[in-house]
Amino acid sequence: MAYWLVKSEPFKYSWEQFEKDKQTFWDGVRNYAARNNLRSMKKGEEVLFYHSNEGLAIVGIAKVSKEAYQDPTTEEDAWVVVDLKPYKKIKKPVTLEQVKADPRLKDMALVRLGRLSVQPVTDDEWNIIMELGGMK
Repeated sequence: MAYWLVKSEPFKYSWEQFEKDKQTFWDGVRNYAARNNLRSMKKGEEVLFYHSNEGLAIVGIAKVSKEAYQDPTTEEDAWVVVDLKPYKKIKKPVTLEQVKADPRLKDMALVRLGRLSVQPVTDDEWNIIMELGGMK
């Protein structure tokens, strides 16, 4: 089972709105690397929900509820979405500053590939984030 991270600007789509909606399709991805990550997601895999631009913190955990399918917001075949459901709120949001300050996370995509909106997360990175977020 793989782990992932998705980014959303809270003023566009916040964790709180996601919890109210109870499910969403993750659309608007227009980067090929991010799209390929969406295509790799499997049902049941867990996804860190990161508030970008403002907040700059991992605030929740979602689960993939439906694997990649055509993005309904575009006619272009190149783009896909996945369905996500909120799973758990992170007890203590994990800030980008904390991630960058932890030498164990120096290779995390969130640090190395700051602009990538859908990223893989390794098992070790996941466990460290869970620890920092008070989830262990």
